[in-house]
This record gives sequence, C-alpha cells and structure tokens, in this order.
Amino acid sequence: MSAPVCIVGVYEHPSRLATDQSVAQLHAEVARGALQDAGLSMSDIDGYFCASDAPGIGPLSILEYMGLNVSYADSTDIGGSSPIAHIGHAMRAIREGKCNIALITSAGRPRAEAAAPGDLAELPEYPESAFEVPYRAALAPSYAMCAQRHMHEYGTTSEQLAWIKVAISNHAKHNPNALLQKEVSVRDVLDSPLIADPLHRLDCCVMTDGGGAVIVAREEIARSLGRPVVRVRGVGEAIKYNRGFDIDLTTSAVRQSAISAFEEAGLKPDDIKYLSTYDSFTITVLIAIEDLGFCEKGQGGRFVADGNLISGVGRLPVNTDGGGLCNNHPAHRGGVTKIIETVRQLRGESHPAVQVANCDLAIANGLGGMLDRRHGGATAILERVC
Repeated sequence: MSAPVCIVGVYEHPSRLATDQSVAQLHAEVARGALQDAGLSMSDIDGYFCASDAPGIGPLSILEYMGLNVSYADSTDIGGSSPIAHIGHAMRAIREGKCNIALITSAGRPRAEAAAPGDLAELPEYPESAFEVPYRAALAPSYAMCAQRHMHEYGTTSEQLAWIKVAISNHAKHNPNALLQKEVSVRDVLDSPLIADPLHRLDCCVMTDGGGAVIVAREEIARSLGRPVVRVRGVGEAIKYNRGFDIDLTTSAVRQSAISAFEEAGLKPDDIKYLSTYDSFTITVLIAIEDLGFCEKGQGGRFVADGNLISGVGRLPVNTDGGGLCNNHPAHRGGVTKIIETVRQLRGESHPAVQVANCDLAIANGLGGMLDRRHGGATAILERVC
C-alpha cells in the first residue's frame, strides 16, 4: 500500500481561444499530448479520472469518445482543485491494483462560449440556492470579502496583494503561450479598475479555453520510459464550508489538505523549492501560502511583497508559467496547470529564465469553489528522484 507512484506524462494545450474545437476534442487532444510526452499509447491507459468539465455523464461519454478501455474510473469534482485530488485518487487506485497507468484530463472553452466566470449556475434543487441566489452571490465578491477580512484582521494591504500579480507577470513574459505576457508594476495593479473592493482587475485571473492532462503510473513503469522520474510523495484533499455563524474567511480548505499531504510525505514546508498554487485571485495565493505553512497566519502580506515570489530573486518561486493570473485558466478550472508546471520544474524543463535551481521538491496546490463559502482544496507534494 506504499508502493511508489509517479507522474510520467503532462501536457498543456497551447490554445487560449478554441473556436474550432469542441470540449470533447480538447480533452482528447490534451490526452494525446500527455501520452506523447510519456511515450505511451491509448491502449496503455487502464484508469481514467475527470471532473464535471468533461462532457457527458461523468466519465461515460468521454471514455467512449476517446476509445479508452479502462478497469477504473473516477469523476470526483471539488472544483478547480479536482485534478490535484485525482493524483491522490490515482495513486491509491494504482497501489490497490485497480489500474496501472491512469490518465487525468481537464479542459473547456468558456472564452469561446462567452461564459462569464461570475455566473454561478446554482440550480433550484441546490440546498443553498434559496439563501444565496436571491442575493446574487457572485465569484469576485466572494474572494473580495475574504481579502477585506484579511486586511481587517492582519493589516494586509492592496500593495502587498499587487506584488503577487507583479511576480507572476514577471514569469509570464517568458511564456509564449501566456494570454498576458506583459510585466506589470504594483502601480499598474492598483490603477486597474476596481472589480470588487479591494480587488482590482489585475488581481483577477484570466479566462481561457484549453486544458491539460496528466498521466500517473507505477514507478517501475516510469523508470522504463526513459524520462525524468517525478514521484508523488503525498496528497491531501479537504472540503470547507461555513457552519452557521462559525465563519473563518481567512483560512481555506488548503490548510487541512496541506497537513495531510505533508504528513504522508514526511516533509515540512521548508523542504519545498517551488510552489504552483491556485491564483484565481491574488488573495487566493496569499491565503494558500499561509495555509500551506510557508508563513504564519496573518504574515502572508509581508511574505509575498518585494519580489519574494519571483524565481531567482525571492524565497519561494510561485507559478513560473504565469499561472491563472497571466497564463491560462481553462474551463474556469486551473488545477491541472498547477500540476503541469510543477512537473516541468522538477524535470528542469521550465523556461531557463524561471527554472528553479536544484528543484527536487515542489508542490501543486489547488482550490475550487467560493472562498467565503463552500470550496475544496487539494495539495500534492512531488519529488524528482532521478
């Protein structure tokens, strides 16, 4: 039950506007890309993992579309953190003998379909709808409220949040596929239009089409493929929601997921060389850094300021592909891109300008849902072993 499991293939779709492709086609294309990266074929896949961005009923339609014959399938959905949680599910399925090589896909085309990220399609049968829909609950105000509370409790400033965008834009300028490749300043962020106080436009992630895929396999298979071996050391996932008046707007589900992941890995935050973390908004990054244990709660503003997240400059390089703030946020779900860039860093395949020196331990972290209410968090600790 503790046999090593590795990530053997990753692929990020280069498109940011997929006007000529269906969602199913995007899933198939990222699957093919990851298989090519690993040196495998469709017939090698015997496990499949997806969330509700895959079209059809769970995995049923997409399995048929891609012609996969699998012995194990999983369609767990905890928002944008789902692909990271799927790594843990795949690891356990492989250890239990349910499958040997598992494929994870995530893709969508909200930009081509003009699907606004603030439109929360909550149906009448959702138990929370009667309490929230009449008040027009929306995504940006959800995160803005958490930012306001963090500022109130800990003195966090808009300038400190802006440094997160500055750092990630500094990385995005080296990514030719990034939607936003322009490096910005703190002043640029603060001068951008206010979306939901205190979050400005440049505090918000991009909206893109595309997607990505990840392949997980037994370590003996990984070593036979002739690629750098990236082992899964530990994965944790958690769900958080408000319990009546027991509301904590400055701690996320990432905290519990990180505790579980570090415990399984036998590691601590000081061991980590690189972090790919969900950046739907700048406040998402700040709270995640605290909840992952890189600094004390309330110290995140100071931690992220003054270039501390810039590769080659700061203490903790973050989102060296440009993240969701600048590069790619496919299907309103950015979790899979966090895994992909983490694997690139561990393999030494990131752009030379942002590649972290001696990167042997890294984290892919995700959060999905509404930060002020119900949401999921997942944390995967990965290691390069050869």
